[in-house]
This record gives sequence, structure tokens and C-alpha cells, in this order.
Amino acid sequence: MAANAKTPQAKTAKPQGYVKTENLLLSILIALAVGFVGGVVFGIYRSPTITPPPSSGGMPPQGQPQASGPAPLTPEKRAEIEGLKAMTAKTPDNADAWIQLGHLYFDTGQHGEAIASYQKALAITPDNANVLTDLGVMYRRSKQPDKAIESFDKAIQVDARHEIARFNKGVVLLHDLNDTDGALNAWRELVALNPNATAPGGQLVKELIERFAQKATQE
Repeated sequence: MAANAKTPQAKTAKPQGYVKTENLLLSILIALAVGFVGGVVFGIYRSPTITPPPSSGGMPPQGQPQASGPAPLTPEKRAEIEGLKAMTAKTPDNADAWIQLGHLYFDTGQHGEAIASYQKALAITPDNANVLTDLGVMYRRSKQPDKAIESFDKAIQVDARHEIARFNKGVVLLHDLNDTDGALNAWRELVALNPNATAPGGQLVKELIERFAQKATQE
């Protein structure tokens, strides 16, 4: 994977249940000459902005993923950030305002500030699986993969069917922690919950499992 708060100048905030979460899109390059997975390119992509059913945690509808580079820190975004900072200073127990502030920092590539804002929100509402997942992505972008895994695990404890958290956990284990067995187990648990689970690019997760398991046996 939100806030209902508005900044003083603000546009309407995203509806409750909004999933800001980035998916860690796994792109597989097939070595055509030998017919098996020849390499892996990991890119970070943002999920489409959707409003899933409450507590669904489901993977977003498939389609062309948006590139995940940070948005420019425009004057409008600066004003939104300043407005939300003022709001959180005035009402520090406003979890939605902290979430929205975290999302703005997330969007503009300010990882440390996003982490701090999400932590403030979670101190108020600790059982928000979407925020825990977003926090994990920010930890991953801050090159703290162990903390990312911890955050994804907490999201899964809150919502066992949170597919994005499970998929992201597998990517971090595979790519950042070089734990192929752990990644495959994370994805197998996902497929056990939803046999038709897909990566953001449309690849069935069960096909990723088969390919990486085959690759592991050949190494």
C-alpha cells in the first residue's frame, strides 16, 4: 500500500485504503540461446494508484507500471509538505496527516523523512499493513534490507493476505540479501494464498518460482 487529512492549500487526500506501496518489479531476461534464465534486472516501480477493498492488500491491477523515480520537489509539493508539517506540529496524534506527509516524502525521494513520518503514524496506528509495507520500501531504498524485511514481516503479521508485502519480501531476500531459498519460500507462501498472484509486470509468481528454482539447481 491512507490519509483523509488535507493541507491548508491541498487537493483532496487519497481515499482510505490507498496503497502508496511500490512494488519491486522483477524483470527476467531469458537467455534465448540456452533456454533458461540468463540474468536478472531489478527495478523499483510504483504501483498504480488504486483503492483496493478494505484490508485486501491485493496486488494492483496489471498494466504498464509507472517509473519509480522521485517526483520533482515542485513549489506545490513544498507547500503541501509545509502544510502537513504544520498540521502534525499542531495535532501530533493525527495519524492520517503523518501518513500523507510520509507519502509526499516518498514521492519526492526523501527517504529518511518518509521513514520518520511513517514511524510517527505507526506509533499511533501500529496495525496499518499498507504503511508498514511502504516503510519497508523506504528502508530498502535507504539500503537497509534487514529493516525492510522486518517491516514486510510486520505487515504480513497484520494482514496475512497482503500480497505486495509478500512479493516485496521475496525480491529483497533474493536481490539484496542473496537468499534465494528465503525468496522462493516467501513467494511460495504467496502462491499458496493466491495461485494466480502476479508480479507487477504480469508474470505469474509461480512461474518466477519455477525459473529461479531451476536456475538454483544449475548453479
